[in-house]
Amino acid sequence: MKLTAKQQRFADEYLIDLNATQAAIRAGYSPKSAEVQGSRLLSNAKVRAYIGERMAEHSRRTGVNQERIIRELARIAFLDPTQLVNMDTAELLDAATADDRAAIASVKVKSMSGDVEMIEREVRFADKIKALELLGKRFGMWLDRQQVDIQGAVQIVDDIPKGSDSS
Repeated sequence: MKLTAKQQRFADEYLIDLNATQAAIRAGYSPKSAEVQGSRLLSNAKVRAYIGERMAEHSRRTGVNQERIIRELARIAFLDPTQLVNMDTAELLDAATADDRAAIASVKVKSMSGDVEMIEREVRFADKIKALELLGKRFGMWLDRQQVDIQGAVQIVDDIPKGSDSS
């Protein structure tokens, strides 16, 4: 699979941010035609194959793939904090697994001494609502835009008598 130098440059630029228009501009295409060129290049079988190979290679190298992302979002979305943290002391429970702990965004411990020694603990979890939203989008549970598809004949009727003044 041999790409032209410009196609190769486009594909490499596309892999940066997955924005075809910007990739076309960075690859040297005219900004006026970049949107059309980007779309055309993405429909080219050789360019798509190259991009697919590079994405698969990147996924193997980093260990990041769709399954892993969905699994991590599910951890966050379905975590029950009471199974992870003692709600009275904010200490992690012994039964907390590594999967459970992966949903923790931060832990803050503050000690204060004086007449009475106090320890303040704060455990913050990753955004559960955002994780649920992303999972819902992934599985097509809601759409950001509505699609209306109406088919049928439209008949326009002129029922205003001739010579009448509509004012």
